[in-house]
Amino acid sequence: MEDDLIQLQDQFYILATASRAGDRSAVLQHGDTFALFDLYGDIGSLGPGEQGLYHEGTRYLSRFRLRLNDRRPLLLSARVKDDNELFGADLTNPDTPFGQDGAILPRDIVHLFRARFLWDGAWDKRIRWWNNVRSMERVTQTFDYQADFADIFEVRGTRREQRGTLLEPQIGRDGIRLGYRGLDEEARWTALEWSERPAQIAAGITRFEYDLPPQAPVSLELAIRCERTERRVAPRAYEPALGDALAALERARSQSASIETSSERFNQWIRRSAADLRMLISDTPYGEYPYAGVPWFSTPFGRDGIITALQLLWVNPRLARGVLAYLAATQADAFNADQDAEPGKILHETRASEMARLGEVPFGRYYGSVDATPLFVILAGAYFQRTGDRVFIATLWPHVERALEWIDRHGDRDGDGFIEYARRSSTGLVHQGWKDSQDSVFHADGSLAEAPIALCEVQGYVYEAKLQAACIADALGDDTRAERLRHGAEQLRAAFEDKFWCEDLGFYALALDGKKHACRVRASNAGQCLFGAIAAPERARRVADALIGQEMFSGWGVRTLAPTESRYNPMSYHNGSVWPHDNGMIAAGFSRYGFDDLVVAPFAALFDASVVMQSHRLPELFCGFHRRVGDGPTLYPVACSPQAWASGVVFQLVQACLRLSVDADRQRLSIHRSILPPFLTYLRLLNLDLPFGSIDLLFEQHPLDVSVTVLRKVGDFEVRVIK
Repeated sequence: MEDDLIQLQDQFYILATASRAGDRSAVLQHGDTFALFDLYGDIGSLGPGEQGLYHEGTRYLSRFRLRLNDRRPLLLSARVKDDNELFGADLTNPDTPFGQDGAILPRDIVHLFRARFLWDGAWDKRIRWWNNVRSMERVTQTFDYQADFADIFEVRGTRREQRGTLLEPQIGRDGIRLGYRGLDEEARWTALEWSERPAQIAAGITRFEYDLPPQAPVSLELAIRCERTERRVAPRAYEPALGDALAALERARSQSASIETSSERFNQWIRRSAADLRMLISDTPYGEYPYAGVPWFSTPFGRDGIITALQLLWVNPRLARGVLAYLAATQADAFNADQDAEPGKILHETRASEMARLGEVPFGRYYGSVDATPLFVILAGAYFQRTGDRVFIATLWPHVERALEWIDRHGDRDGDGFIEYARRSSTGLVHQGWKDSQDSVFHADGSLAEAPIALCEVQGYVYEAKLQAACIADALGDDTRAERLRHGAEQLRAAFEDKFWCEDLGFYALALDGKKHACRVRASNAGQCLFGAIAAPERARRVADALIGQEMFSGWGVRTLAPTESRYNPMSYHNGSVWPHDNGMIAAGFSRYGFDDLVVAPFAALFDASVVMQSHRLPELFCGFHRRVGDGPTLYPVACSPQAWASGVVFQLVQACLRLSVDADRQRLSIHRSILPPFLTYLRLLNLDLPFGSIDLLFEQHPLDVSVTVLRKVGDFEVRVIK
């Protein structure tokens, strides 16, 4: 609706309006295609919103509604199957008039089942009716549909001065094609094809008429294909397409370790997270890559992909390899101010929608991320440690070197030893850390920090990146390079302690602004300094205690900002909300410093949150209100769900407790002082693939420690348990 379009200073703000917030939706995704629809299986029943069928950032279907005898059916139940492979909804007819004599078809006569799945650019549906009475019943089934071909940024609220042209519909005997020619001269088509000839077909409406026999099924299939000039989707039948989808799902499931525990609720959380990740992980020419989240970020993001790969590295290192290969292939090799690109810099995001292709938004290939580059180096080192894959890491090393060169030259703009950011693109992101909203970096009095800005957690990433790169250099025989990297890391650590520590706050400053004034603000960013291990141990403990203290810990997780800070708002995107992935990285930092008594707090809080979330799915973020007895977390209205790093956090939390490490050269699996949260009495880790074999392990909780039992071991390697 036109009234829903609100102009705000932040041009990439995601609008939340009354028509969009609070509706329960279902999600399916495969590759570059996703669908967001209500529990009836309809799209757009309540007017404009984010629901739709999308492909490559364009909405190919903005309305799709089913009517039975010109009435909306009654919803009985709906669900997406546990592995996200199939959506199903049971419906029935309402009381409806029919015929010429005013007769009424009583409700609950006809059972209607709608099933659908996404596969390779097509949305396949099957509709089955069952007449539950002993007489023939006459019914009509009508589909109303529309394709607005809106760019995802239009759906988010961005106004366009001009749009392309809707094309004349192409109507056939059993299908219709709705078209649009964009300003990029690309023709996009939504092809709807039914398995039988309808009684009526016209632009926006298709109708079928049935005499339903008693006690017998009648079915109809529909394929909706997302096509463009350079990509036609071949028609295929429902059953073969579903078979291909299920086979691919089974292959993906078998490639990762699985976790079983004493808590069925925890098992539901981890199964949902694993299924969501399988849905979000897409094949690229370089390997698998986790798309960031539905609906706003269904595309490769550098930071999100790296962090998700780190979360899953210990159970599925293949994902890390795909992420590294993709980001190496897209690494910037030249200056481009419009893209915020500099040689060696790692991608922030890439999009293929019309507005991105035209440059109306800068995200066709955009590099405005200060942290993706050091995180890329961290992932490279962690992947090598986990797999011992020397061949791959040797091919990756030139890209690691280019990333390190960017850190030292272009990332450190003023030569003070800290990596900072300031956008060059007039339309790019103002803030380029993970908290990238307009008001996320500020001083204690609430005044916004001016660029160039050095974030505290990014210095921790750089510190860890140089140490990881040094280990790779050692393995490749470059001792001199390794020593220089370690020396640089130590110099950074000392400077960081000198400039960022605020003794009176007992906390690290959020950032340094362009004049090197500290942003003396207590934010969760300081917790991620522990993830990078740049913090001095005694100061790390003070930060950790504060993060789990009454102010910063909401009861559902660590808040992004302390309530005492001037810009705190528990309903804001970055200034008081709770982000699961942020808590996961903080917990990983606690584990790294050996703060066993603190690791459990964010773990237990997020577990409790998952129990009350729809489908046990943690969203991108939720509000930071203090936990109230009998209530769950307060949802954030435009949070992505599912979101890759929110789904991956449970695996990071488990690793923070189990503390498994792999030494490929020595053919050794080490388990360091494992702990379990109090809500688990045991945890079974099955089918853990290692460079030298595979293993199943059992971890059991005891009053004083956690025991480790090898249930199955394939391969000649050492298992070392350290208590």
